[in-house]
Amino acid sequence: MKIRKGDTVQVISGANKGKQGTVLRVEPEKNRVVIEGLNMRKRHMKPSQTNPEGGIVEFEAPIHASNVMLLDPASGEPTRLRSQAGEDGRRERVAAKSGRVIPRA
Repeated sequence: MKIRKGDTVQVISGANKGKQGTVLRVEPEKNRVVIEGLNMRKRHMKPSQTNPEGGIVEFEAPIHASNVMLLDPASGEPTRLRSQAGEDGRRERVAAKSGRVIPRA
């Protein structure tokens, strides 16, 4: 999976199309990502020890990774990713549009 926690992404399809946000969590086994402030859902919670009032809780639901694109650090536009070996031999993520290396978040 090419998207990592802390990356800034844009949703390219679905109800939140065009919106941008930061990746909070990555679920590689399900190929899904959770983005800050997007795909908000509400859950009705019974009162419990941890949540004594109960009530309605809002949370970010996961989005499939194919519906988001990483934003190019140079231009701020959505871009595909390539990988190449860096100077030290480690694999780096490179923006296909600008050719810039995407720093680790």
